[in-house]
Amino acid sequence: MPTIRDGVLTDLPALTDILNHYIVQTPINFDVEPYTIEARRQWFEEHAAKGRYRLVVAEDAGQVVGYATTSRWRPKASYGTTVESSVYCRHDARGRGIGTALYRALFDAIKNEDVHMIVAGATMPNAASVALHERLGFTQVGVFKAVGRKFDRFWDVAWFQRPLKS
Repeated sequence: MPTIRDGVLTDLPALTDILNHYIVQTPINFDVEPYTIEARRQWFEEHAAKGRYRLVVAEDAGQVVGYATTSRWRPKASYGTTVESSVYCRHDARGRGIGTALYRALFDAIKNEDVHMIVAGATMPNAASVALHERLGFTQVGVFKAVGRKFDRFWDVAWFQRPLKS
């Protein structure tokens, strides 16, 4: 199993490559143009080693093979104790339990922060993402129908939530 640790700036090229695969090859991420490393820097800087908004990475044999984050869900102050989680594994590292390990480490990292609820969205169909979120205590609370258009098709997004502390 890979080592899970906080993300550092030198991880940014690998993190960008992982995300860009999903942007270019799949509907899982609704961005349509790949990112440059420079364009992802602000995103990286929105995550810290402390606080609600974290970034953890999985490293195996010296290579980043996945990452998970918590980020601001919505900008209004009353939503401050809700975070949105995301997890991405390098396309050739899926199915090895890395996503589960990343989420567990991420949720452990924020356990003492002022976080009440974690939400996550998943483009449908995506049985692996549904299984991951359910395995980690998320409940599906709804589906937004045809809210994203990518690859000349409209996609649904299922939404999940779980309290940080159960």
